[in-house]
Amino acid sequence: MSNTLHSLEDLKHRSGLILIDKPRGPSSHQVAAWVRELTGVSQVGHTGTLDPAVSGVLVVLLGRAVRLTPILHLDEKEYVCVLRLHHPVPREKIDAVLMEFTGKIYQRPPRRSAVKRALRIREIHSIECLDTDHIDLFLRIHCDSGTYIRSLCHHIGLALGVGGHMQELRRTISGGFTESQTHTLHSLADAVTDAHQGDITSLARMILPVEAICSGIPCVTVKDTALDAISHGAQISARGIVSLDSFSKGDTVAVLDASQQIVCMGLALADSPQITPGEYGLVIAPFLVFRDPPSHC
Repeated sequence: MSNTLHSLEDLKHRSGLILIDKPRGPSSHQVAAWVRELTGVSQVGHTGTLDPAVSGVLVVLLGRAVRLTPILHLDEKEYVCVLRLHHPVPREKIDAVLMEFTGKIYQRPPRRSAVKRALRIREIHSIECLDTDHIDLFLRIHCDSGTYIRSLCHHIGLALGVGGHMQELRRTISGGFTESQTHTLHSLADAVTDAHQGDITSLARMILPVEAICSGIPCVTVKDTALDAISHGAQISARGIVSLDSFSKGDTVAVLDASQQIVCMGLALADSPQITPGEYGLVIAPFLVFRDPPSHC
């Protein structure tokens, strides 16, 4: 099916993503609800919940793309935040302590969190002090999904021996999506107004196809002859594969047709170097199928 959006009514029957620059104040659920009201799309969700006081990249899912929530929820994130120390600390000590927080850390969700307060392991891939006046630290943090930045700031303050708290937080990257790709709710409202008046250009530019998720997920391209079986949930044989990216057994992969439109998401049953296109053997187990079975009436 073509990804071209021709009218606002057309959008109601389409799947896709829109990247919203969530403002401080509303909850992520409220933002998704406003997108639903503005666009008229009945099925709308979001992934990577941001607290009301936090701004930044919020991935809003439209139509069947809502089914991608469990996958996109696991994407790595990047944040910038202001950590306010309770007493000044020399820059050299700040940099040394931040290095100690790179890698796997233990965290327990805050008491006011909606999730169970079980101890969890998260990885801080990188943490950098972009600027400081020895009281306020401007940090950039690349981390696993589900990392509590407020708790991280508290523990950094303790490690510095002076105490501290998170003053402000903004998400700059969610998976493969960056803040430069986002749109404000005001710009979305303006685009919808233009669409009502017959100009769909701005709105069409904002809606990303489901295939946009492939920027951060290994992909496999299959033959057209395999599509019927896949649409019924059949496991994918190497005989039906045309090309594939590098991945490991157990990884989530996106399966595309010859026109590079998404067919399904699947679980790799083997490492990619062990898969030879055109040979025998089941190599991918679909678990989320987007293509409807063909009608044989």
